[in-house]
Amino acid sequence: MKIVAVQKTSLIDYPDNISSILFLSRCNFRCPYCHNRELVLDTLPKIDERDVIEDLKLRKKYIDGVVITGGEPTLYPDLIDLITEIKKIPLLVKLDTNGTNPDLLEELLSLKLLDYVAMDIKAGLEDYPKVVRTYVDTDKIKESIYLLKNSSIDYEFRTTVVPPFYNDKTAKKIGELIKGAKKYYLQQYIPRNTLDPEFMKIKPYPKKILMRFVEILSQYVRTEIR
Repeated sequence: MKIVAVQKTSLIDYPDNISSILFLSRCNFRCPYCHNRELVLDTLPKIDERDVIEDLKLRKKYIDGVVITGGEPTLYPDLIDLITEIKKIPLLVKLDTNGTNPDLLEELLSLKLLDYVAMDIKAGLEDYPKVVRTYVDTDKIKESIYLLKNSSIDYEFRTTVVPPFYNDKTAKKIGELIKGAKKYYLQQYIPRNTLDPEFMKIKPYPKKILMRFVEILSQYVRTEIR
């Protein structure tokens, strides 16, 4: 487990709750537009996990839950141990994931260690390698989607709308992939600190284009712009 940063208070990262955010290093994707390059490339020093837990215990009066994000948290098998300690405090736990480790996700769900999951949908399945710039077993993506749609916890799917990778066809493909899900968010692309510096030059879509995507997607899933 490698926790590399902590945001002590957030009002927006865990819907309807005040949270602290734990940032875990390393990722198995290389999305060129990612703005967490230090996490992806694992360049930050580790924070002692025991210190993090003790600080959360001290601050439990002021927060409702903890968001565990990255990077990709499910790269760490001992994520189970970390969340178990957080639940003992007790605090709610929201997990951010790219859905590539459905086995660990299923175990976390079966142990009732998660209260909310936000899963990134990067593209239509056949377009994943182009977007994340590495091999992807898309069956695992589908399995994670299935697990969340059939779980008893709250969840969301979300996509950062990057113009080279998102168009009307993408919206239809993703809509079909997650059809009937509880909610899907389109996140506006903000070009900052990108993994590939060339993506700093890309201008986000205007809102009217995002609204067109919402109209397409709404045939399949409740969609909002974030």
